[in-house]
Order: sequence, then structure tokens, then C-alpha cells
Amino acid sequence: MESACGRFVIAFNGEIYNFQELRVELEAQRAAPVWRGHSDTEVLLAAISHWGVVKSAQKCVGMFAFALWDNEQNVLNIVRDRLGEKPLYYGWQKGVFLFGSELKALRAHSAWEGEIDRDAVAMFMRHGYIPTPYSVYKKIRKLPPGTVATLELDSLNAGADLRIEPYWSMEAVVNSGTSALFEGPGEAVGELERVLREAVKQQMVADVPLGAFLSGGIDSSTVAALMQAQSGRPIKTFSIGFHEDAYDEARYAKQVARHLGTDHTELYVTANEAMAVIPKLPTMFDEPFADSSQIPTYLVSALARQHVTVSLSGDGGDELFGGYNRYFWAERLWRNVGRLPIRVRSWIARQLTLVSPAQWQAAFSKLGGLLPASWRYRNPGDKLHKIAELLGAESRESIYLQLVSHWKQPASIVLGATEPLTVLTDRSQWPDLSTFVEQMMYLDTKSYLPDDILVKVDRAAMAVSLESRIPFLDHRVVEFAWRVPLSMKVRDGQGKWLLKELLYKYVPKHLVERPKMGFGVPIDSWLRGPLKDWAADLLSEQRLRRDGILEPEPIRKMWDEHLSGRRNWQYYLWDILMFQSWSDNNQVTRHSI
Repeated sequence: MESACGRFVIAFNGEIYNFQELRVELEAQRAAPVWRGHSDTEVLLAAISHWGVVKSAQKCVGMFAFALWDNEQNVLNIVRDRLGEKPLYYGWQKGVFLFGSELKALRAHSAWEGEIDRDAVAMFMRHGYIPTPYSVYKKIRKLPPGTVATLELDSLNAGADLRIEPYWSMEAVVNSGTSALFEGPGEAVGELERVLREAVKQQMVADVPLGAFLSGGIDSSTVAALMQAQSGRPIKTFSIGFHEDAYDEARYAKQVARHLGTDHTELYVTANEAMAVIPKLPTMFDEPFADSSQIPTYLVSALARQHVTVSLSGDGGDELFGGYNRYFWAERLWRNVGRLPIRVRSWIARQLTLVSPAQWQAAFSKLGGLLPASWRYRNPGDKLHKIAELLGAESRESIYLQLVSHWKQPASIVLGATEPLTVLTDRSQWPDLSTFVEQMMYLDTKSYLPDDILVKVDRAAMAVSLESRIPFLDHRVVEFAWRVPLSMKVRDGQGKWLLKELLYKYVPKHLVERPKMGFGVPIDSWLRGPLKDWAADLLSEQRLRRDGILEPEPIRKMWDEHLSGRRNWQYYLWDILMFQSWSDNNQVTRHSI
């Protein structure tokens, strides 16, 4: 779209939730053009014409990626939203500057080179995603969230390159918030309700049918409750169920929906229906991506799209309010074992791994209700083997890195790779926080949230033409969350205390109080059963050697151990399988690697 003044041209992906307020403000300042329509894009252009790019981005509440060409100054700006809900790739190929929200758009250009970045592949094997600013291709990058990049055409001949500057800083939010903490829980609960309720209200504005994902957990139940409280009719909610009890949350979602009075739709899917999604994943995610909850996320998006065009989700609550188990594990484990000599820890690790995950699982099942609630995890055998891997850690920081890592030495399996520093390993990028739990929450918000969670939700929803909106990631909610002291987030070994206090105003405690399940599928058993032949082909030694990217020996060893049931290597193997599948789909040429 071109601005009314003719100076600016924009390519825009996303949604500005407060565009009506910006429109009124522009009119009040007599800076509004003669409006041609009612879109947020037109308002954004008018805002930029009046306030400039940076100030306009700071005024916008929403999820967005946009490119703006300035006809007057011959300047290109590319801008990404504060938390990274919408993607933006860019880079030089054969002297041409390319940018877009999808790699497949860049690949379509005649200047495309597409050389694989082996270092990025190593990072992928560690995390199951490729961290910002890297991409799977050399010379192609992801724009960091909350930044404006500027390319001045007139200075290109002088060798100037892209200039990237923040217009919103997560580190500044953390530093500001932790220096002005709430003192009383009553005040904090009231303010959380106000700010989150406003974010939900703003994101419910749509000229198309709207609903919400509902798992029955704390985050999605809170969003659904605040939606229903502000709606004159039952809102539409959606959940996916699995026939395997360990992975099924639909029964909990149904209870919450019944209490709130929503118009609820659930779909129980079979293993075959879930596995039918797998061939679509390489195209859907555009670069290697191995969070296996991508499968149910796609399925619930497809279900919702049959009824609505926009759906709100509860993502972000874990990072902001202390919901992940690792926030308790890392600190507790280091406190308990850090003082032990390394040889003692190594002996304990060996004893834990002498028993297979399946045998541990059987033992925990027999104990059943005798175990305290804090010990009732899905796949306890896998958890104990994970603890065994952590016992050799040298510090809390190394425990955290291992907890968020799949392959612990990924450069050893990617031929010719050197793993670059990321925000997780470059401590010069860390803010000065008083507790390591808060440090983990900050790092997750900078890495796991934008590069895993938001990638998963955005790509899965976009694949079925569903718009996903995330109220917890309204920047005002994020800024509020960092003013909440840790004692109001993590209490008595449980996370999200403050969020639960808000939710209990709307939903009885017994409907939502249970161990965290996650949103997974039984990849481990599928790889030993119906996916075995598919995986065996992608993991064959002959193929791995022919491709020349991955080291076959450790991969083949893991595959054999997984098939035998001695170990559960699902996360490691899923990384390899998703990379191999992506390579096939994108016809990666070996001579260019």
C-alpha cells in the first residue's frame, strides 16, 4: 500500500490491535489524511508519515513484520514486532537484497544461492530450532524482535550495509521492571487482571469469526475466561484429544469449557491422523524445525479454522510467570548435587541409566497414588535419564544449557561445523538479575519463545489460513510481568502463582490444578512402530554418508538403542529426521554444502 502523501510504500504482515486509537490520535493532531478505508495498514502508513518509523513502531500494539520504502530519501526499513510473533528474513544473494516473511519467497528469486550453513545446522541439532539471527542458509538472517533495520540506497556504493537498531529492548524492560517491583500480591493480582483483560479485549476485535485454543491448562484457561467474561455470547473454544491417556488434555479442557459456558469443539485424533501431518512439516516450517508439538498445534489449528478465522492462544505465560519445570529443576539440582565430588555424581548417573526408561516407567506406575504430586510426571523414566545427563554439569548455567539442549555436542555430528555463540552462551548479553530462575526466564523469552514457540504457532496456523493472536505477548503484559517479584511467580515449588490467583476468580481450582503436561505426541513409540520404516530410510548409514552433512556413527548408535527400548532418544532422532526430511523437500544440493 502507498501512503496518502505518496512518499512511503509498505509491505505489511500482521495486525495492529490499537489502530483505531492511533487513528483517533492522528485525527486529534490534525495529521490524518483523507481516509480511503478502514484498515490498520492505512493507519500505520499515516502514523509513519507523521511520527516516523521508530516512534510509530513504539506506538503500535500488535504482531507485525513490515518493509517500508521511502521514495524521498531512497531508504528501506524492515521492522519486526517486539516479541517476534511474526517472522522476517533478509540477506544478500548475488548482489541483490532479499527480504520476506517466508524463506520460500526468497528462494523464488532468480538471485537465490541457497548455500546451507553447517554452523546453523549444529545449532539446530542442539535446540530443535535455529536461533535468531541465524537461518539455515548462509548470508540469510532473521531480524531480531523489537528492531528496525535500515538500508540506505544512496550509501550502498560506499560499502554501507544494513544498520539494525532496537526500538524496544527486553533487557531494558527487565532492568526497569526489577527495580520497581510490586509489594503486595493483592495489588499485583488486580493489575494483572486489568492489563491482561485489556489485551484480550483488544485482540477480540475482529471483523471475522473468532475463537480460542483451550487445553485446560492455566494459560489457555485464563485467556478463555477473560474472553468469555467480556463477551455477550458463548465464545468458541477448541481442543485436540488423543486416545493415549498420557498425552490427552481434552478431558480437562472440556471441564473448563463447561464451567465457563463456551461453545466448545473437541476432536480426538488417531495416531494415523497425527502422523499424516508429518509429510507437510518441511513445507510448513520452511527451515528445519523439530518441536514435535508442531503436530498437535497444526491439528488444533486445522480444527479451529473449520469454524473461525482468528484464534487466541495462551502462549507466553510460562516464560513470563515461571511455568517451566526447568525453573525448579536447575536450581534444585545444583543445590543438591553441586557440592558432591564429580566422581560421586558420575556413579549416581551410571546407576540411574542402568535401568531403562521403560523399566523406570513401570516402577513409577506401580507406586501410583503413593507418590507426592511433585513426583508425578509424564514419562518419569525419561526424566531420570535426563537428570543423569545433568549430573556432570559444572554450574547452574551449564545445567540450564543442558536442559534446553538435545544434542549436547552438536558440532561433533555436523561435519565441518563450529557452533556460534548465541544469547544462551554469550553471557555478555545477559542482564544483571538477582536470581538464576529469573535469568532462565529472561533467556527463554529471548530464545525459546520467539524461535520455537512462536515459530510453531505462527507457521502451523498460517498453514491453514488461521490468524493466531497471543494476549500474553502484548508488550504491556510483558512489562507488567517483570515488575512482579519472583516470590509471586514461583512459590512452594510451583510456578505461575500470581496467574493462578487470577484464574481462580473465574475457574475453580480443582479444574486446573494438576502437573504440567505439555502438548506432545508419542514420537518415541511411533518411531519403534508405524514410523519405523520411514525413519529407517532417512537414518540409513548409506544415505547419511552419501549426503555428507551428518556423522553416521553416533546417529546409528542412538537409532539402535531407541529401537531396542534401552533408551528413549526421541528428541535427538526427531532433530535428525526433521533435518533429513527438510533436505529432501527443499532439494538440497550436496555440492553447494
